[in-house]
Amino acid sequence: MQSFKEEFLDFAIQQQVLLFGEFKTKAGRMSPYFFNAGLFDDGVSLKKLGEFYASAIDASGLAFDALFGPAYKGIPLAASVAIAYAAGVSTGARNIPFSYNRKEAKDHGEGGSIVGAKLSGRVLIVDDVISAGTSVRESVELIRAAGATPCGVAIALDRMERGQGDLSAVQEVSRDYGIPVIGIVNLDDLARHLDGKPDWRDTLASIQAYRGRYGVRV
Repeated sequence: MQSFKEEFLDFAIQQQVLLFGEFKTKAGRMSPYFFNAGLFDDGVSLKKLGEFYASAIDASGLAFDALFGPAYKGIPLAASVAIAYAAGVSTGARNIPFSYNRKEAKDHGEGGSIVGAKLSGRVLIVDDVISAGTSVRESVELIRAAGATPCGVAIALDRMERGQGDLSAVQEVSRDYGIPVIGIVNLDDLARHLDGKPDWRDTLASIQAYRGRYGVRV
């Protein structure tokens, strides 16, 4: 497994962004883990998070011109990725424009629902996770309406979990919009990370059982 994945998982556990136990999902399932990117809630953690996103994006080889953060969680995420690239933490410093949307369009001042750089070229959407795919769908529509091209989605964690059918929300996004979804890590990465660590044996068993019951094929 790539080193940035191991480092990200250690960091998420340390920050208590990734918790283990019993948690009820929106689908009514009892999950053995819970991931809340909103708890990357200070300058140091957000800086490091942006660097992990940049590492994952670079590892994917995806070409892009701009970043877009869906309101609300995607706003600081896209900003942190833009800052990481400007600092040159990946493959050399790049000054990448970013923008985000308002939940309600503004009817005064500059108006509209988009804040930040003008949407143009190949736009990468940055979010925390994909659950139902609603924010991705709205983002794709906004980007296309502006005459730009949505080229992918970057997320922190791919749960690799079935939705209503046989596909996960991530797989549905890729299928419906013809764009890749880049995760810093996925559930299989988490299982590999915990494997061989005696203190995490029971947690790993619970995650593997959950993956077997609700997981998708890859």
